[in-house]
Amino acid sequence: MFLFFFMISSVCAYITKHRLLQPDDRVIAGVSGGADSIALLHVLTRAGYDCTVAHCNFHLRGDESDGDEQFVAQVAASLHLPFRKTDFDTAGYAGQKHISVEMAARELRYRWFEELRRSLQAQAIAVAHHRDDSIETVLLNLIRGTGIRGLCGIRPKNGYVIRPLLSLNRQEILQWLSRQKLAYQTDSSNLSDEYTRNFIRLRLLPLMEELNPSVREALARTARNLAGAESLYVDWIEKERKHIMPDAERIDIRKLMQSPAPQTVLYELIRSYGFTRALSESIFESLQGEPGKTFYTPDASCRIVKDRDFFLLTSRPARDGRIYTIGADDSLTQPVRLSTQKKTIDARFKIEKKTSVASLDFNKLTFPLTLRTWQEGDWFVPFGMHGRKKLSDYFVDRKFSLVRKERTWVLCSGKDIIWVVGERTDNRYRIGPSTKFALIVNFFADNLS
Repeated sequence: MFLFFFMISSVCAYITKHRLLQPDDRVIAGVSGGADSIALLHVLTRAGYDCTVAHCNFHLRGDESDGDEQFVAQVAASLHLPFRKTDFDTAGYAGQKHISVEMAARELRYRWFEELRRSLQAQAIAVAHHRDDSIETVLLNLIRGTGIRGLCGIRPKNGYVIRPLLSLNRQEILQWLSRQKLAYQTDSSNLSDEYTRNFIRLRLLPLMEELNPSVREALARTARNLAGAESLYVDWIEKERKHIMPDAERIDIRKLMQSPAPQTVLYELIRSYGFTRALSESIFESLQGEPGKTFYTPDASCRIVKDRDFFLLTSRPARDGRIYTIGADDSLTQPVRLSTQKKTIDARFKIEKKTSVASLDFNKLTFPLTLRTWQEGDWFVPFGMHGRKKLSDYFVDRKFSLVRKERTWVLCSGKDIIWVVGERTDNRYRIGPSTKFALIVNFFADNLS
C-alpha cells in the first residue's frame, strides 16, 4: 500500500513542481505497451487526469509489433479510455531521410502526437521517460560529443511534451507494476545491445557501477547541477544575441569578436537556423579569409555569407529569371514595388536626388520597360560618367555583399539598362536641357525581393 501511494504522490508532486499539468487538462498519453508507458497511464488516470491513449505501430518487429497494438487497445478499453493508433513504415522513412531507425521512429512519433494533440485540443502529450532514461541520454550525448545542453539530461517539459515519471527510476516502476499486478509487454529489441542506447543500458552502466555502485544517482545529480548552469548560460546567450545581432539576418562580426567566447556564441546564434557545430567551426574559421565565402545548412534551406562587417543569414535564394514589364503610367508590386509617372518639364519641375527615385528622359525610352535581375556581362553608363561600366565592377566598387547583389534588379529600355534599381541611373537617359517630358520611377526599398 505504501508503494502505491509513494508512486502516485511522487509523480503528482513532480507534476506540480514543474508545472506540467493543471487538474482539468486533457492529456495525450503515449503508450507503447512497455512497463514504463503502462505505469504512466495508470498513474495519470488514478491521479484523475483526462487521458487519451495514443499508440504507434512502427512495424519493426513483425507479429510482436501487432501484439503490442492489440495489448494497448485492450488496456485502454479496460480503463474506458479513448484509444487512437497509427501505423508507420519506419524503416522506409529512415532510408528515405538517411537517418537511423531510432531517429526515424522518434520523428514520426512526435509528429503524430502533435497532430493528435491539436485535433483533440489537448493540453499536453505525456511520455514515459524516467530517471534512468535521462542518465542514458547524458552518457549517449557525452559519447557523441556535446555542449552543456546535452549533459542536462531529459527535460521535464519540452513544448507540449511532458515527462511525469522523471522522478522515478526503472526499478521503482517495475516494483510498482508488480505490486499492482499490472501486465505489460516486453520489447525484445530492448534486450539486445544492437542499438546504442541499449548498449549503454545493458553493458556500459553495469561496468560503471562496478567502479561506483551509486553512479546512476551521481550522474542524475550532475545533470541537475548542469541544468541550473544551463539556465544562466541561456540567459547570457540571449543578452549576447541582442547585442550582436541588430536583426534576424545579420551578425555583427566586430561585436561578436568582443565576446569572451566568440566561437561558442556564434554557434548558439546560428544553431536554430539548422547549422551544425562542425559548420559553425568552419564559419568561424572563415573570419581569417576574404569576404564572400558562403555556407549552407545540411538541407540547403539556409545559408550564411561572410561579408566584411557581418555574417549575413538568409534563406537560399530562388533566382527569378522572369522579365516583368511596366508602362509609362503603371505600377508593379511584385517582385519589386515600383510606380511610374510621366511629368512635363516646366518651371515647377524639380529632380529628386534620392537613390529610390529615378528621373529619366521620357522621349528616349522604349515602352514597355522591362524589369529583371542583373546578369553576368550586364553594363551601363553610370550617371555622371561617359564610359560604360560592368555591373560586376560597379558592385565591387560599391562593396556590395553577395546577398545585396542577388537582390539587385535592373530596369531596362530595350536592351539598355536605364536604372540599377535603388542605386544609379544611366547617364544616357538623364534629363537634360532638351528634355520635354520626364518619367519618374519610385522604388520602395522595404519591398525589395
